[in-house]
Amino acid sequence: MTDTQNPFAVVTGASSGIGYELAKQFAEHGYDLLVCAEDEGIEEAAAGLRRDGQNQVTAVRADLAHFEGVEHLYAAILETARPVDAIALNAGRGIGGDFTRETTLRDELNVIDVNVTSTVHLAKRVLPDMVARDAGQVLFTSSIASMMPGTYQAVYNASKSFVQSFAEALRAELKDTGVTVTALMPGPTDTNFFHRAEMDDTKVGAGQKDDPAVVAKQGFEALQKDKAKVVAGSVKTKVQGAVSKVAPDSVKGEMHRRMAEPGSGD
Repeated sequence: MTDTQNPFAVVTGASSGIGYELAKQFAEHGYDLLVCAEDEGIEEAAAGLRRDGQNQVTAVRADLAHFEGVEHLYAAILETARPVDAIALNAGRGIGGDFTRETTLRDELNVIDVNVTSTVHLAKRVLPDMVARDAGQVLFTSSIASMMPGTYQAVYNASKSFVQSFAEALRAELKDTGVTVTALMPGPTDTNFFHRAEMDDTKVGAGQKDDPAVVAKQGFEALQKDKAKVVAGSVKTKVQGAVSKVAPDSVKGEMHRRMAEPGSGD
């Protein structure tokens, strides 16, 4: 990637869903992009993000569940010889079901590897470069799931609680620098997430969901305004986020059970 006058952004999990829509927001606001995902769809996504020669888009295919995948992505970032003006740490996955009696250890550990380990790993690589330049914007895709016990999504919700806490701690640590940190907290969104999480038969999987383009737009705007966090999506999601701030964990856990229990969508 040759140098241009455009700012440069990196987006992970960008082949579809919220990640693609975030990348689209950056592209529409004049950014060059490096986009990453584990699937071959990242090439098609990159093609859709190119804007008639006005920006440059590089696609990197890497499985961030593995140490080598994150290192491959970071090497690709360094290869551009560009300072990272913004990064959206968006890659994530979930798995639904009874932790003790239904889900596999492999799946649960993969959720941790993608949502937690790779997020910490990539942040540890990119943030020192930003701090050294005293400039940069970081957007973590968290979730309103971070605010409630995840009955039938125990590890996923716990992983998003980690991401939320991590983002808020980094924001506090970096408050005296030119680096900003924002947490994007969507609710149920119309992506492949619930299908991949084997939750098509749940109430939340089968129910109405927010538009990922709306979620991404609100997240991008929050990043540009240097907001600490934003509950993004529909009015219903924002109300759910507000209720989650005050409701007891026992109530939220039971509410999550009704949404995520296998068979609840039948």
